[in-house]
Amino acid sequence: MFADRVLSGMRPTGHLHLGHYHGVLKNWVTLQQQYECLFFVADWHALTTHYDSPEMIEQHTWEMIIDWLAAGVDPAQATLFIQSKVPAHAELYLLLSMITPLGWLERVPTYKDQQEKLTEKDLSTYGFLGYPLLQSADILIYRANRVPVGEDQAPHLEFTREISRRFNHIFGKEPGFEDKAEQAIKKLGSKRSKLYRELRTRYQEQGDESALEEARSLLDEQQNLSLGDRERLFGYLEGGGRVILAEPDTLLTQASRMPGLDGQKMSKSYDNTISLREDADSIRKKIRTMPTDPARIRRTDPGDPAKCPVWSFHAVYSNDEVRNWVQQGCKNASIGCLECKQPVIDAILAEQIPICERAKMYEEDPALVRNIVADGCEKANKLAEETMRDVRQVMGLNYS
Repeated sequence: MFADRVLSGMRPTGHLHLGHYHGVLKNWVTLQQQYECLFFVADWHALTTHYDSPEMIEQHTWEMIIDWLAAGVDPAQATLFIQSKVPAHAELYLLLSMITPLGWLERVPTYKDQQEKLTEKDLSTYGFLGYPLLQSADILIYRANRVPVGEDQAPHLEFTREISRRFNHIFGKEPGFEDKAEQAIKKLGSKRSKLYRELRTRYQEQGDESALEEARSLLDEQQNLSLGDRERLFGYLEGGGRVILAEPDTLLTQASRMPGLDGQKMSKSYDNTISLREDADSIRKKIRTMPTDPARIRRTDPGDPAKCPVWSFHAVYSNDEVRNWVQQGCKNASIGCLECKQPVIDAILAEQIPICERAKMYEEDPALVRNIVADGCEKANKLAEETMRDVRQVMGLNYS
């Protein structure tokens, strides 16, 4: 019914690290070649937890966008924009808040998790309670039907789906809906009208999911339907009203395998990161000083790679031959820890070369980055306005 569209975003945290690269950015680079993609800086989301220290948001935003571009995100294939530069996000967030039960927000798993983790912050605010709804508005305003998330973020997407269903249920029942839907069916032509009715009956009476999919495909192929009629027929299929806000599908991504220097998850909070575009000497020093298997006190002591944080880096960067060499050499003490670390150093430095080369152009020409984002914001505003026009109309706010 709506365009096949991907939406994803990041809070502006400044320079990104290898965990971001392997966990998110490499996936974005792949997705931009397959779908229409919108990637945005979630600067309002940053304020939900760091409202008392906003001074770095702008600088962090530009640093992060350069990292995106350096990692291979292509502005010719994807739209890059800043959340706060599209005011309609806030408008939809406000309007959705009118119909969102308070209990839905309180049960989002990360709400309590974040409160427990960020004990130094006062998160008893309306903004923090409502941030899952702001995430929903970010997605629904572009009618994005594919949202790449890890398993830990899946509950957020299900929350968005529930919001979409509730909105469509409340506001999709326009006066004379069934009559308008029946008139729209006639516009399909006699053969397609008959097929549509048969498929609708099979789905509603027998629960035949294949009939639903076939009917949706039938409607997608129709070029002579207005957007309003298309929305009515999609809603009529399932026994509801117009579909105004599209339910997004989860595009599950593999969890990042990128560990931190200490074996924990790579995170700035743990001070265990290697940044994109980091100085080569700094990378060498960080890897060489990584902790290893405590059993290897002396060079001649055998060790166990499974107990060494460096082994997790080999899992990401080394081929089978190197990993076998590490396994044997560590267990029989035929190689030392510095020897073991060298292939990892070489692989990370090689990975950084094209990233740094791409970044140089943007670092030397800040205006180029700002123009890319300005173009992206303009496109995002147009897409958002298409949705808001329909939202305002069904909510009685379409003044003329």
